[in-house]
Amino acid sequence: MEEEKVLLVEYGKRLISTGLTAGTGGNISVYDPERQLMAITPSGIDYFEMTVDDIVLLNLAGEIVEGTRKPSSEWQMHLINYQKRGAEIRAVVHAHSTFSTILATCRKDLPATNYMIAVAGGDDVRCSKYAAFGTEELAEYAFEAMEGRYACFLANHGLLTCGPTLKEAFSVASEIERLAGLHVGASLLGNPVVLAQSDMAKVHEQFPSYGQ
Repeated sequence: MEEEKVLLVEYGKRLISTGLTAGTGGNISVYDPERQLMAITPSGIDYFEMTVDDIVLLNLAGEIVEGTRKPSSEWQMHLINYQKRGAEIRAVVHAHSTFSTILATCRKDLPATNYMIAVAGGDDVRCSKYAAFGTEELAEYAFEAMEGRYACFLANHGLLTCGPTLKEAFSVASEIERLAGLHVGASLLGNPVVLAQSDMAKVHEQFPSYGQ
């Protein structure tokens, strides 16, 4: 999984450079369904100092099969998606982005106040129940909140996204953070208007043909 390790190092730096997290916060993983292995960033290492040798490989039983570092403390939150949604999910991104965390701190969902919320696979982004970081309980709550979606908020914590590729999972994280900022800003001016379910149905119908 050398190519995947390189991608994790690259996207770790992007977490910082795009403002999706700060310090050593957040974590990223990718999944190889053929080998049934997850590659994940290590715990507590500066993203700009991290190398491919720091990346840790785990099997679906949660056992380390390669690497000398401790995996991210949130490895269970990543692994559960590959165990239960491995047919569609190949990457998971966790960030401590500002506006998503504001909504998560208030334990609020993000409704369809902008049509682009469709990138997350539904008409909203749900906020999970609270559990301490790095616990199996948090992994289960996050998985529940992300059912049928590619994003959820972690109560009093941050943002979690997933996708069929790391590029897409990261793109969802960036877009949901942008929409969270718009929603927070609009809420300061008044009551943001939520798009009707029929309007969002049209968006979901058109989305597959969007782009090249």
